[in-house]
Amino acid sequence: MEPVFKEIKDAYLPEAFQWEMIPFGSGLINSTWKVQSADTSEQYILQKINTTIFKQPEKIDQNLQQTGKYLAQKEPEYHFVQPLPTKEGLTLFVSKTGTFRLQPFVKNTYTVDVVPNTSIAFEAARQFGLFNRVLHGFDVNLLQITLPDFHNLSLRYNQFQQALVRATKSRIDVCRKEIRTLIQNEPIVATYRRIVLDKNMPLRVMHHDTKISNVLFNPAGKGVCVIDLDTIMPGYFISDVGDMCRTYLCALDENDTRLQQVEVREAYFTALAKGYLSAMKNLLTEREKGLFTYSGQFMIYMQALRFLTDHLLGNPYYPVNHPLHNLERTQNQLKLLKSYQQKESHFQMIVEDILTEEKIG
Repeated sequence: MEPVFKEIKDAYLPEAFQWEMIPFGSGLINSTWKVQSADTSEQYILQKINTTIFKQPEKIDQNLQQTGKYLAQKEPEYHFVQPLPTKEGLTLFVSKTGTFRLQPFVKNTYTVDVVPNTSIAFEAARQFGLFNRVLHGFDVNLLQITLPDFHNLSLRYNQFQQALVRATKSRIDVCRKEIRTLIQNEPIVATYRRIVLDKNMPLRVMHHDTKISNVLFNPAGKGVCVIDLDTIMPGYFISDVGDMCRTYLCALDENDTRLQQVEVREAYFTALAKGYLSAMKNLLTEREKGLFTYSGQFMIYMQALRFLTDHLLGNPYYPVNHPLHNLERTQNQLKLLKSYQQKESHFQMIVEDILTEEKIG
C-alpha cells in the first residue's frame, strides 16, 4: 500500500481493517476509488479533490456540512451522500499529496454515462428536481462559491469577445462561420442579463452539474439520489434544467462529429420536463415556468461559447485530441442549438401541458 493511502486508512478506519482499492467511475475532475474490506461487507468511496479546479476544497466541505445538517433536520428521509469524519472528526483529510474525503458507498446502485431511454431521463430529472425541492427552504446565503462565475453567461460572452481580439488571424479564419453564429445568437445573453437583474428571480440551491452520471439508480431503474456535490452553489433553476437539456436530449455527445445526427429528441424532452416538474412544479414562479425552455438554449449556447473561446486562445482549458477538437465541439453544440431552437415553441407547448396536469408521471 502506498504511504499516502496507509495514512488515509489510519485516519478513517480501524487498524485491523484490511482493504482493497479499485479505481472507480468515469469522472474527469477528481480521482476516485472504491475502498472495500476483503469480504466486501464494508464499502466506501475515496476521492482526491482536484485542487487545480477547486482551489479551496474547504468551501465544498462547508457546503456539504451546512446542507447535510439542514436536510437531517428538515428532510431526514432524503438520501444525501455526505463525507464521513476521520477519527478526529474532520470531513476532509489533507496530506502532502493532496486533499481527500471518504464517503459511504451506496450499495445496490449503479450509474450510467449515456441516457439509454426516456424512463432513465425521467428518473434523473426527477432526482435533480427533488434535490432542488428539499433544499428550497435553505438559506442560499450560507453557501460558499466553489467555482466563481461557473454559469455566468455574461462573463462567458465577454471572454469570447476578448478572445476574438487576442486570437491569431489563422485561428479566426478557420471558424468565421461559427463566430458569426455565436454573435447572431447574442439575444440569449441579453435574456440572461435580464434574469440576473430581475430581483424577483429566486436564487436557489443548484447542483450545477446535472449530467446523467451524477445520479444513482437502483436495479429497477429508479433514481435513488444525486451525487458529485462539489458544485452546490446559489444559482438560477435554468442551470440545472439547462444542463440536462444539453446532455440528455441528443443521442450523441459533444465530441461527435456526425453533425447530421446531432438532433434533439422530443420524447426525451418530455420525459425530462415531466421528471423535473413532478418535483418542482409547485415551487417554480410563473416567471421561471416561462423560462423553462430557455434553459436549454442558455446552456447549449454557453458551452458552444466556451469551446470556441478555448479554440481561439489555443486550447488552454479543455483537453484536446487534435488542434481543431474544440472547434469540432463548437460545431456540435451549434448544431444542437439550432435543432433545439427549431423545436422550442413545441417544447413550450409540452411544458404548458405538463403544468396543467393534476398529476405528473
